[in-house]
Amino acid sequence: MVRLLGRSDARPARRPRGPRVRRSPESALGRRSLAAQVFVLQVVIVLLLVVAAVVALLLQVRHDTTQEARNRSLAVAQTFANSPGIIQALDSPHPTAVLQPRAEAARKASDMDFLVVMNTDGIRYTHPKPDRIGKKFVGNIQPALDGGVVVEEINGTIGRLVQAVVPVKAPDGKVVGLVSSGITTAHVGGTADRQLPLVLGSAAVALILATASTALVSRRLLRQTHGLGPREMTRMYEHHDAVLHAVREGVIIVGGEGDLLLANDEAQRLLDLPPDAERRQVLELGLDRDTAELLASGRMVTDEVHLVGERLLAINQRPTDLAGGPAGSVATLRDSTELRALSGRAEATRERLDMLYAAGVAIGTSLDVARTAEELTELAVPRFADFATVDLFDAVLNGEEPEAHGALRRTAVSAIRKGAPLYAVGERIRFVDSSPQARSLGDARAVLEARLAQAPGWRAQDLERTEQVVEFGIHSLITVPVRAGALILGVVSFWRSERPDPFDPDEVVLAEELVARAAISIDNARRFTREHGMAVTLQRSLLPRTLPEQNALDIAYRYLPAQAGVGGDWFDVLPLSGARVALVVGDVVGHGLHAAATMGRLRTAVHNFSALDLAPEELLGLLDELVARIDQDEADDGSDAPVSGATCLYAIYDPVARRCTIARAGHPPPALVHPDGRVEYVEVPAGLPLGLGGLPFETVELELAEGSSLVLYTDGLVEDRERDIDTGLELLRSSLERSADGPPEETCQAVLDALLPPRPNDDIALLVARTRALGADRVAEWDVPVDPAAVGQVRGAVVRQLARWDLDDLSFTTELILSELVTNAIRYGSGPVGVRLLRDRTLICEVSDGSSTSPHLRYAAMTDEGGRGLFLVAQLTERWGTRYTSKGKVIWAEQPLPGGESAADRPRAGLRRDS
Repeated sequence: MVRLLGRSDARPARRPRGPRVRRSPESALGRRSLAAQVFVLQVVIVLLLVVAAVVALLLQVRHDTTQEARNRSLAVAQTFANSPGIIQALDSPHPTAVLQPRAEAARKASDMDFLVVMNTDGIRYTHPKPDRIGKKFVGNIQPALDGGVVVEEINGTIGRLVQAVVPVKAPDGKVVGLVSSGITTAHVGGTADRQLPLVLGSAAVALILATASTALVSRRLLRQTHGLGPREMTRMYEHHDAVLHAVREGVIIVGGEGDLLLANDEAQRLLDLPPDAERRQVLELGLDRDTAELLASGRMVTDEVHLVGERLLAINQRPTDLAGGPAGSVATLRDSTELRALSGRAEATRERLDMLYAAGVAIGTSLDVARTAEELTELAVPRFADFATVDLFDAVLNGEEPEAHGALRRTAVSAIRKGAPLYAVGERIRFVDSSPQARSLGDARAVLEARLAQAPGWRAQDLERTEQVVEFGIHSLITVPVRAGALILGVVSFWRSERPDPFDPDEVVLAEELVARAAISIDNARRFTREHGMAVTLQRSLLPRTLPEQNALDIAYRYLPAQAGVGGDWFDVLPLSGARVALVVGDVVGHGLHAAATMGRLRTAVHNFSALDLAPEELLGLLDELVARIDQDEADDGSDAPVSGATCLYAIYDPVARRCTIARAGHPPPALVHPDGRVEYVEVPAGLPLGLGGLPFETVELELAEGSSLVLYTDGLVEDRERDIDTGLELLRSSLERSADGPPEETCQAVLDALLPPRPNDDIALLVARTRALGADRVAEWDVPVDPAAVGQVRGAVVRQLARWDLDDLSFTTELILSELVTNAIRYGSGPVGVRLLRDRTLICEVSDGSSTSPHLRYAAMTDEGGRGLFLVAQLTERWGTRYTSKGKVIWAEQPLPGGESAADRPRAGLRRDS
């Protein structure tokens, strides 16, 4: 009982059983006076109090700062949400144009970090950074949509902040929008610096008082010990210790806080406690949960039986504070050897329960059919069986519903040792009708073959192989059908070889429960495989399968679909008239069939609009109107998946002028790699995402040196759950600088190596285009007077130029084409008139004038004197058309070069896909 009074430090360390050797109770601390020991303890206590006070002060300041931030965020959000005119602004055609200046003014006036207005889908209408407008708000908005208020603390890109989300309600109470405001806690001050000196001063005073009280404490301790010296107290303790460790019953003393104060030798043996068990929490000693919770609870029990290891212990426990003693409990342990048989059954039952629990956790961690089957076999071996196999129908592996009969394919095998003569993974198996597997599939129930050597139906499957199986030592089998509702997906076989006892009926029940849990996961994986395959097939059919041949750009590309689902990213390379090439990259927010189908619609629209030779800003304007109409149609149909959030970047490169015109709609800016290796992001006005409308798109025109690289990408490359877009852009810049000297293919691979996450959760499209220039020796231009007599002079100049290019075979048709086009320009157009020849993959003839009227191809009547010129041009050329410029129009025509194939006939490279 001395130990309970606090003299546990005086007890000798635990000794092995055997003769006891007296040891001096003097220790390093014991050699000091009792007053000195008390003094040290008081100093430690004061220091702890000081530390606690400082920590409490800091925590209070942090709490006050956070509370103030919450109040400010909520007040600003509610004030702006209830401000006059906000409901009308949300209902206006262009909410961003109305709300953005008001939100920024309110944010600056209230000294907030951000003030965002969004619709009920979480799409931002305002943001301090315009390129974030139109994107999904990051945070919990559901309570606000239900009419409540959300205040939360998050770690953002600008530090730890507090943000509030409040609803904007119409007069009828309907939520028509959301307002969110936030501020970082670093912007809210505290009072720690003013209070810290006071705390430290109090600590110094406490130390002085502790020193003065040491003498008084020493005298009081002498009176309480009744004058007993160290030897007398040690002798009394050793007497109690000898009695306690000599009894053949375990004794455990647990303190009021659940820490182990004492365990005698018998308790150490029965509970198999570690050597350093004393003074540790009972719950941390590695005991089984029920026993540990009982000893830590201190509740009164009498002969309560617990299974501890291989022993059944009868535990009696009583609290020590019933008669005013210290808090804690005393427990005695007795080994109940007469209950060992019951212990074996309890262990088996517990093992089965543990296995079923593990099956619910370990099986179905992925949506892959084969992996789920492997998880089942890995769980079963060796805990339940020595070998486990899973055989599934091929249709299940492909995501389809299986047929009632047919061959199966071995999908998973687990074994305690190698070399078993069982069918290998991947083999197709057709079980005979008498085999246990076939009977399980036919009757939809488990089959037990306790002794395989005496099972003729099983041996009829393959006499040679089954003989080898028996010789290998496998002697017992359970087969269970994999059943999901009315579907039979396959069969699972459990084999036993190491343990001599065969499977029994109780184990058949356990096998059925294991397979039943796995069947649900296998069926879920099958359904996911089918749906994912459909979405991937649709996506691949909508993406470009070939890229056109052209000389303006050296292009490399990568497209990586997300592993979590099919997305809506796409890209295209579109040849235009005049040897120009258009590059386009787009992204539809979301995943699944809807995103893939929407991507296909937008890509088709870009193809059609590019055929009109529109400027980038005009093409994006038409695409924006198309997306708005699609959203309107789906809203009328009651669809909950609008296209809003689609982005696009469109660029046109002219190799003659070496100029590139770029426009974007909410898409990340392109990167430009100069020939000297310098990398910069082109400052293209961001524009709103497609479908929001209201604001025109702007363009940027660049003059690119030959050998520059234009890098287009989607946000899946630079933005991920574990990094923000700014970090991704910096990583992209670094990888482009390192690979600037290599070809575009190497640049693509270097970028993916640096930025590709282990498991992409969004599609990634990457396009690297290195510029080429069409040299002056391949371009010829003439100014043509507005005089019909000048047509002959132009024909002569063109014939001479074709002779210099060794294209005399094209002289006749080129003269006819130019005669018609130049005559039309002089007769029906306006000056100035110009002629340009380009020798690229084809011979391109261009005639420009100052009018905006375009000729149309038609069939001339037999009595018409004219109208056959353009018909003749169409017959003599491979392609022809009109494009409009700021100064008028250009009519162009392309002829295939002699001795070579036309661009339409050349073989084209297939689209590269990386996964």
